[in-house]
Amino acid sequence: MASRFIDALVASPLPIIMEVKRSDAEGVELIGNRPIEQIVSEYVAAGAPCISVVTGRWFGGVEQMLIDVAGLTDLPLLQKDFITREKQVIRAKEIGASAVLLTARILPKSTFQHMIETTLRHELTPFVEIADHEELASVVHAEQCIVAINNKDIRTQERGAGDLDRSRSLLDAVIDSGTPVPASASAITDPKIAAELVSSGFKGLLIGTGLLQADSIQGWIDAFERHRSAQAA
Repeated sequence: MASRFIDALVASPLPIIMEVKRSDAEGVELIGNRPIEQIVSEYVAAGAPCISVVTGRWFGGVEQMLIDVAGLTDLPLLQKDFITREKQVIRAKEIGASAVLLTARILPKSTFQHMIETTLRHELTPFVEIADHEELASVVHAEQCIVAINNKDIRTQERGAGDLDRSRSLLDAVIDSGTPVPASASAITDPKIAAELVSSGFKGLLIGTGLLQADSIQGWIDAFERHRSAQAA
């Protein structure tokens, strides 16, 4: 099955999934008085290949946010929420998502695998989130999924600074899974660290808080590109 989300990310010179998120795990407001239109416009101008929209209530999200973003851009969209049932996948597609988040840690193995297959059957891309080797081993059809390492702990509602060493230690195994996009998600706030992760082999980074708290979204991306060029030299 062709994946619009994966194709856009792989083809882009900028491997960053930029995220629209109302608040962080600690409840800190990230968007403030800025309209969603402004955030999306800045992401598009910065070269985002695709956009993640957090509709989960932990982060102040609502479904309408995805509907609004879908009305503002033709970029492929990821719905980030606790997707556990087929009707949620169907609804995600109805309101404009090209991909949905499936979190291994919150689902029994059989249900997790069933949801991957369900998502593919509805012609959406599974953005599967894992945190250890056991969860990675449960991923089916990895060649049609984005396999993302979550640097935070879902069991503590993703509070705290996160652990980027988790991504570094799991990268080779994720690459070996066959996914076209080994990804790192959460806790990536420093453009230099982001560039290092891409240089090490990640094909996608999911970044929300770091971009939304930056003085300038374009400035953050420019810094990332400078570090990336310096590391490649």
